[in-house]
Amino acid sequence: MPGRINLDNISIVLNKPRYPENIGAAARAMRNMGIGDLIIVDPQNFDLHKALKLATHFASNIIEKSKFYPDLKQALATFNYVVGTTARLGGERQVVCTPLKLAEKLIPISVENRIALLFGPEDRGLSNEAVRHCHVLVNIPTTAFSSLNLAQAVMILCYEIFTAGGKEKKEFTPRLANRHELDGMYDQLKDILVRISYINSENPDYWLNHFRRFFTRLQLRAKEVNIIRGLCRQVDWYGKKCYDDGKKERINNR
Repeated sequence: MPGRINLDNISIVLNKPRYPENIGAAARAMRNMGIGDLIIVDPQNFDLHKALKLATHFASNIIEKSKFYPDLKQALATFNYVVGTTARLGGERQVVCTPLKLAEKLIPISVENRIALLFGPEDRGLSNEAVRHCHVLVNIPTTAFSSLNLAQAVMILCYEIFTAGGKEKKEFTPRLANRHELDGMYDQLKDILVRISYINSENPDYWLNHFRRFFTRLQLRAKEVNIIRGLCRQVDWYGKKCYDDGKKERINNR
């Protein structure tokens, strides 16, 4: 089925922004490109007057109706697809797109799924912990100086999405599992894998990243997440049963 990008399903998420002026300038960039939903997570030194001044009257409604959350996990819970922005590459930052390729990728996903474009603090960007919430990362190519102003980065991504949105695509992506569903699955999976000694208990999140990247490529739906969680429950039940049966046998053999 042909479709265009659904800008109503796209939100900008600013994680721990340090300067209210950057929030206002980001809102203005969003308004330029037709994206209206702004989420702000644990802002530092937030000042509504300063934010509105940079947003101008043109984008003041985006600031006024923006939603605030105390932490990133709560902010992303209802999103089906999370895009993280990063200037750093390597390590845990493996699945990386350019803004143009990202925009084309989001067209079919946006039809039935809520998408978050996640930006980190101005001074250090997204942490490794925040990156683990992302399905894909995007890097804006630059010369030797890779640091971009927050509002500039927001504008570049919003522009690419807006311009790519004019192209019709026949590809269709059904509703994906949201972050709340995925995080529950990963917590359960980590617990099981640690207890059966499949991954190292001293740094389980590092080893779990391999599973995160694998499942991200599959783009899991809610039903598929439930299947994996059901499998984890069955492994848990069977492990406890074997332990209890062995305990009873030892008692009977005394």
